[in-house]
Amino acid sequence: MPPVGPRQPCPCGSGRRYKACHGERSRPAPVLRPFAGRVDEPDLVALREFVPSATAPLTLSATHLADNPDHADRRIILGTLLPQAAAAVVRDDGEILLAMQTLVSGLDPAADLAGALLAALDAKPGSVVDGPPASAPAAVERLSGGLAELPRLPDLLDPAPLEITVHPGFAWWVPSTDGVEPSAEVTASLDRANATVVPTTRLESVPAAYWCSPGDRVHLRWALPLGLAGPDASDVSEEAILDALARLSAAGHLTVGDGSRFVGSFRADGLVVPVWDLEPGADADSCEKPAAQLWSLLREALADPRALTSEERRVRAGVVGRTLTLR
Repeated sequence: MPPVGPRQPCPCGSGRRYKACHGERSRPAPVLRPFAGRVDEPDLVALREFVPSATAPLTLSATHLADNPDHADRRIILGTLLPQAAAAVVRDDGEILLAMQTLVSGLDPAADLAGALLAALDAKPGSVVDGPPASAPAAVERLSGGLAELPRLPDLLDPAPLEITVHPGFAWWVPSTDGVEPSAEVTASLDRANATVVPTTRLESVPAAYWCSPGDRVHLRWALPLGLAGPDASDVSEEAILDALARLSAAGHLTVGDGSRFVGSFRADGLVVPVWDLEPGADADSCEKPAAQLWSLLREALADPRALTSEERRVRAGVVGRTLTLR
């Protein structure tokens, strides 16, 4: 975590001064980038923060399987949200559903996910894992080594990027059983959950960009990786990304299709997520080519060594002013 003055806003996004929040010596600081190091970090952030219904199969790491060979045949599905906002569910056949979105989060979402997954691997079929998060402040304060003692999700998983499927509803909650219809209670619960889902599509031309249509509006939300400069480049700073966005905005290139308008961004789990309003009726396909072009321009802007011009600095102030921090 970068140095923070006692009177500056706390990096956790609470809105309080650092000295009155996580600047207290007795309070462990939250992890600002819980999924750092994963190639699919932006997608993990998207699944946790703003994608309503999506799944991805998980593969345990070779190291974990070497220590736990009995876990080799377990099928694990990462999902956005589970019934009753449970942390994990073990189906009758032993399949595990692990949730990204829960009611309560601790100091490190990656440690919370790892704790729920390990509990599910040890639980009996038909169980629900719904205890407090592994990195709850009270629990971390009791550990002599603090957060460093807790296993984390990236440590348990194979490093290959996830294969994400976005769903129109939560039918994946119910296991497929040939010839057996779900009960009326289950059907009613699914109908209520499905009614809350905002239509969402993941773009194919760029990573971690999601088209969505809440009500009569159409948006594109794009979790930008801090490795934006290239696959072999080291991470760039958030400040550099904001500079690049300002350059493109000043040049009139910060668009994702005709009629689109950059409306601001939010900061989630350490990443910047720009948001665009799209032209009414614009579908996800209409964003693919413009998003790919913008992706290329962003990388060029990040590689530009020039200082911002006065106009670009003015635009940057507006970009920063429209950036919110989640959680």
